[in-house]
Amino acid sequence: MIRAGDSIVNPVTGERLVFELTSHDTGGELTQFETFVEPGGAVAAAHVHPYQSETFSVLEGTLGMKRGRETFVLNAGEIAFVDPGVRHKFWNAGEDTLRFRAEVRPSLEFESLIETMFGLAADGKTNRKGMPSPLRLAVIANHHFDVVRLPLIPHALQKAALVPGSLLGRAVGFAPTYRAAIA
Repeated sequence: MIRAGDSIVNPVTGERLVFELTSHDTGGELTQFETFVEPGGAVAAAHVHPYQSETFSVLEGTLGMKRGRETFVLNAGEIAFVDPGVRHKFWNAGEDTLRFRAEVRPSLEFESLIETMFGLAADGKTNRKGMPSPLRLAVIANHHFDVVRLPLIPHALQKAALVPGSLLGRAVGFAPTYRAAIA
């Protein structure tokens, strides 16, 4: 379980998160964290949070973002808000480390998803974009369906594919959550 003060790194995407407030601290109201993204780093894929809003407040560097059909750049002192259900992705659009504060409301299982995806990447269990194998991803995505979804495929079709994929993935031993091995 992630706690305030914990730091988690995704060596594949170039992201490091330092948690300031967790679901535990806020009774599930929100998760707040500082994000550091190395030059060339980016979130693994465009995605949608069906029930959560996300706020990005740039502290240092240049944040590139695609939100819906809009693509833009934010600098220190600027803020972007993403409503629930809106497709988005972000990347470091500069040459220096990007640092921004993010807030996800409500928390739901966001911390579990991050711990799982970053842990798999840290242990070398993802592709070069930071995504696990399709069967493992089906198990994770089915479990975290209220937290994250694909942006373009209708949700009913996603669920229809995830259920059998998740059953098969669990049958071969994949779990819906993952923690990185301790070095």
